[in-house]
Amino acid sequence: MSVQPVRPVQSPIKRTQWTSIGGGRVPSAGQVLTYAVLIGLTIVVLAPVVWAVLSSFKTQSELAQRPPALLPSSLAPTNYTEALSSFDFGLYLQNSVIVTVGATLLTVVVNTMCAYGLAKYNFRGRDVLFLVVLGTIMIPLQLIFIPVYQMAAQLGLVNSLWGLIIPPAATPTGVFLLRQYMLGIPDDLIEAARIDGAGEFRIFARIVVPLCGAALAVVTIFSVMWRWNDFLWPLIISQDPEKYTLPVALAQFNSQLSVPFNYILAMSVVSMIPVVVIFLLLQRHIVRGIANTGFK
Repeated sequence: MSVQPVRPVQSPIKRTQWTSIGGGRVPSAGQVLTYAVLIGLTIVVLAPVVWAVLSSFKTQSELAQRPPALLPSSLAPTNYTEALSSFDFGLYLQNSVIVTVGATLLTVVVNTMCAYGLAKYNFRGRDVLFLVVLGTIMIPLQLIFIPVYQMAAQLGLVNSLWGLIIPPAATPTGVFLLRQYMLGIPDDLIEAARIDGAGEFRIFARIVVPLCGAALAVVTIFSVMWRWNDFLWPLIISQDPEKYTLPVALAQFNSQLSVPFNYILAMSVVSMIPVVVIFLLLQRHIVRGIANTGFK
């Protein structure tokens, strides 16, 4: 009986393009170039943010210095304390929070229901209607401000927080993302729920919505960024300073004869914190939601 030589088992793990020098692994030239490009783009994106944070600790004379200095002379939070004492930050922060939370909740509900109808209901003209909704992305918002303002005036929404919450509720971008994600939900799952006697609203709330958590996270963070940083529409609809949001209030603070750029930078940095925190909490869902939406 002849003995067959034992062949070495090949590992299923693919070898990476690393070279071994002196017992250590070094990346290839392509990987070095990729890392260099990514690091460079990261620096370009983060540089304005870092500059704003550092400049929020500078005095007026340091901001006017030429050439500008990168680091402030002191990291004492004087600008923050003086700005909070001379600027009604609490009221404007409250208005921004109310508008952002209310508009985001309404946006998520309206966009989810619209996307569900366009993704899981078969009716005549569905695709045409979806193309019309998608085509509104190409329309600049400045073109529809006048008719939207006239409608808001007829409904009594001018100079109220409801005028900031209701008009921009439905967004074509949110409808597109949610609709594309819902196309990946099996129709058999919905049909099985209908056979079991579940109503349409129960199917929507108990089956479809929980399966769209990643896409809902994407729409939520987009809505929070849009509403929190929105300036033009709150400026048009709000006529009473007590209804101003943070971006509008900061612009009015900027309209004085002596522009306190150090205070404006300090309040701008404070206004960035909520959006950054929300993004850090939802970033995993955002990446997964956008990646999965692209394959639907």
